[in-house]
Amino acid sequence: MDPILIVAGESSGERYGAGLVREFRKLYPEARFFGIGGKQMSSEGVEILFPMEHLAVMGIFEVISQVPRIRQIFRQIVQETASRRPAAAVLIDSPDFNLRLARKLKKAGIPVLYYVSPTVWAWRRGRLKAVRKHVARMMLIFPFEEEIYKAAGIPAAYIGHPLLESVKADLTREEFFSGHGLDPGKKLVVLLPGSRKNELRSHAPVLAEAVERIRGSVPAEFVLVLAESLGRVDLEKELPGGIRGLRIIDRDGYSAMAAADIVLSACGTATLEAALLGTPVVAFYRISPLTYLVGRRFVRIRHYSIVNILAGKPVIPELIQSEFTAGNLARETIKVLGSEEIRAEMKADFLRIRKGLGEGRASKNAALELQKFIR
Repeated sequence: MDPILIVAGESSGERYGAGLVREFRKLYPEARFFGIGGKQMSSEGVEILFPMEHLAVMGIFEVISQVPRIRQIFRQIVQETASRRPAAAVLIDSPDFNLRLARKLKKAGIPVLYYVSPTVWAWRRGRLKAVRKHVARMMLIFPFEEEIYKAAGIPAAYIGHPLLESVKADLTREEFFSGHGLDPGKKLVVLLPGSRKNELRSHAPVLAEAVERIRGSVPAEFVLVLAESLGRVDLEKELPGGIRGLRIIDRDGYSAMAAADIVLSACGTATLEAALLGTPVVAFYRISPLTYLVGRRFVRIRHYSIVNILAGKPVIPELIQSEFTAGNLARETIKVLGSEEIRAEMKADFLRIRKGLGEGRASKNAALELQKFIR
């Protein structure tokens, strides 16, 4: 069998890619994959040509500084593809990179499966034109996306959400507290600053100040879960003085979220992960002012977190851009921790969201979609 190209540019997409590879190898044990990814895809046997961290940049102006490096990676991936002649390509999320790559692959006669739709329902709906031209089939992870692609005349399949397969705690609350030396008599606040370096840069200082404010009102333990794509040196660079009493972990992430009384998370996949674990969330996000000013003209949605988008209403608080301050974050956190009614309402909405996401067979369904395109 000819090899298969697979490209994932950030943490959640890389996890989905690893699941697809694992399931596909159950169908074809001899299958070979190469491309861009991280540790999880590598552990499934993917030959990683470039680490995904090289593509993990958010924001128009943030990307500009990385353009030379990204262009070099792009050229080299195209060259590798020309020499290896893969049977198919699976491109996961990262539309700024992957839709351009899809165009090159289509010209080379390589069928492209695109896993995780660009957020055309939120902004840049014009991307549907590029998808129609260059992508053989979309693999969708949200049910409401089906109608969008059907109306656009683009072949697409809703395969379910891959998080349903993987989001589970390995430790009980008691085991997590004991294993990490936490006081079970206190509330647990888990911090998720994001998986990209520029997200850490924007969010960490505000989180540090918010922790001090929360600590003054609520007896609490604080744990920061460091994304796989980041290292402790990255956090130390943004917070050279550290945060008093903060525990930093790079394992047991889901157990931490499940054990938490509240999760403070950057908008993205992590907010949905917390919701699937049934833990109350406060979402936040900040990018450069110039990126925000340019981008907000094109945004078509009222909510920013995927939890609120799926619910169709404000289920969790969102602190975006200028609203993301230590004072606001502390106030929302204390408010949620202090109200059983708010927490119960959130959890009820989380259950409804979970039921709407399918049966937890996304990786298997994705592998079956890929099977259709193998020469």
